[in-house]
Amino acid sequence: MTFSITARCAETNQLGIAISTRLPAVGALCPYAKARCGAISTQSFINPYIGINGLVYLEEGLGAEAVLEKVLAEDPDPEKRQVAIVDADGRSAAFTGEECDGWHGHLTGEDYAVAGNMLVGEETIIEMEKIFKSTEGRPLSERLLAALEAGQAAGGDKRGRQSAALLVAGKEEYPLFDLRVDDHHDPVAELRRIHAIAVKELSPLMEMLPTLDNPKGAFVPRELREKGLMQDEK
Repeated sequence: MTFSITARCAETNQLGIAISTRLPAVGALCPYAKARCGAISTQSFINPYIGINGLVYLEEGLGAEAVLEKVLAEDPDPEKRQVAIVDADGRSAAFTGEECDGWHGHLTGEDYAVAGNMLVGEETIIEMEKIFKSTEGRPLSERLLAALEAGQAAGGDKRGRQSAALLVAGKEEYPLFDLRVDDHHDPVAELRRIHAIAVKELSPLMEMLPTLDNPKGAFVPRELREKGLMQDEK
């Protein structure tokens, strides 16, 4: 029912997921990411606790493969699940159960895991992997979106289109991006549009929020930001 890419940026250590499906609100239940821990996509016949518990295990120090084994061992019906995990060191692991519907499968490599089920065919995940690998050096959110677009162009979900989401964890406990298209005739294209707005209008504000290193934050008035004049608040 879904195609996704779960990945890490080796340069920034950002972790994230881009995902789309032919059901509403895919971003509410499938993608999970936490700074300095890892990212998980739980899909097919979704078990949200794979993502919820998996992040706990990643935070405890288990690697992607060990976390995958643990969450599947805890699941009473694992052959209906599809899971993709990338840990904070870029190690990846994925699983596709034999009872997933339609064409289903996954691809993994250093810093990424691509997975899909109920797809038109394997071209979807092949193209996603190709684009992600070829866009190294670009911001993680851009690479994830480009991979998702490639998957949609290659066929995507065989039932059609409805929702898409982008989740990226940076250095803080709050996400760098948490963007969702819950019901749209072309959700991947709409997600790209929303991301462009977020980069222009939200990202400058995100840079001023309180951080773990600077709990006060760094507020800069709009007129100074627009002129490129930054003030150092003490």
